[in-house]
Amino acid sequence: MNIAEAKSISLADYLQSIGITPCKCQGNNLWYYSPFRHETEASFKVNLSRNEWYDFGIGKGGDIIQFVMERYGTGDVSQALHLISGEAPKIQTSFSFRPQENLPTFENIQVQPLENPALLQYLSKRQIHLPFAQELCKEVQFEFKGKSYFSIGFANDWGGYELRNEYFQGGLSPKTITTIPKGNDTCCIFEGFMDYLSYLTLLHKRNPEKPISSMQDYVILNSVANLSKAIDFIGGYREKYCYLDNDKAGVSAYQEIQKRCGANVLDRSIHYREYKDLNDYLCGKKLLPKKQVRKGFKL
Repeated sequence: MNIAEAKSISLADYLQSIGITPCKCQGNNLWYYSPFRHETEASFKVNLSRNEWYDFGIGKGGDIIQFVMERYGTGDVSQALHLISGEAPKIQTSFSFRPQENLPTFENIQVQPLENPALLQYLSKRQIHLPFAQELCKEVQFEFKGKSYFSIGFANDWGGYELRNEYFQGGLSPKTITTIPKGNDTCCIFEGFMDYLSYLTLLHKRNPEKPISSMQDYVILNSVANLSKAIDFIGGYREKYCYLDNDKAGVSAYQEIQKRCGANVLDRSIHYREYKDLNDYLCGKKLLPKKQVRKGFKL
């Protein structure tokens, strides 16, 4: 992806695809709670005509590239382009904003235990151990443009939710990381909660009798664009195990962790290199022909 291609992406669509949802619309502007901090009054604006953002709290703004650079804490344009390429919206749905629309945000949001049969079936298709999902996730119901929807919800540290079902991925703001500290001196790092659940499922398959809740501390980025928010937390651990995606964004995120967190940053993705991510490994969805796949996986 080059600069021109990146700038052609709708900024509102991009924000929606990484779970940043507007809280109000005024004319040609969408207003958000700032993705750079926790706040109770929206101070982050996207102008749909110019396809640009401005954050009144920090006095900065610009295009999609400058947004990713600010959010990721990097001055490297090429790295920002890699991140955009990995996170750019790929699924066009009714949740996608268009400049000519005057759109509401999600309404009538309800959070309850994860029991919906369709959501459980979706998790089963991805071979997730359901008791783990029901313990760690919620069912989030909401309305959008007069229609009702339901999704798996995974909470982050600021009270927002990552949302997933078979046909949609998005989120409820505010958007940030999820940390699960248990008092250990090592932590495992994942891009998304589906990989985190996949890791727990793999542990359970290996030893069903062994409790897993306190074996490690965990960091779920909920998008590699959140990495800058996780660096201080990750840096406090003696060893850091990275279970990131086998794509440009995942590799870039690993290199950034290695650069900023010093020694003992271990790349666990080498054990599922023939798969896009940890859930694809769990499901057996290979990137390469079967004859080229290595056997065995070390947790």
